[in-house]
Amino acid sequence: MDNLIRLQGDRKSVARFFFTRGELGQLLSLYASRVASGEWRDYALDQLDDMVLFSIFRHSQERPLYSVAKVQSKGQRRPSFALFSGPKRIKTSQNLGDLLATFDKLPRLVTG
Repeated sequence: MDNLIRLQGDRKSVARFFFTRGELGQLLSLYASRVASGEWRDYALDQLDDMVLFSIFRHSQERPLYSVAKVQSKGQRRPSFALFSGPKRIKTSQNLGDLLATFDKLPRLVTG
């Protein structure tokens, strides 16, 4: 009964790559303003070994309108950010705030 079995190594040694609290706050602030205007309705977070994605949806059954990726390549000191619309890369930046400012230049949905 007292035998413990470690399944995947030490939890402390597993480094997690994710958005920081400040970055997530910036993303959710933009998301909340667009939800309030009726443009966006859903979001998803996906985590890979060297990338984390914040995907934005108009309808939850569709493909994402946009995805904000935070990428940490091997040998790279600081992560970079990229904005995608489907498979098309719209912008890449070292600063999330600069990347999110791109949304002000993109066409917006007009709701009536």
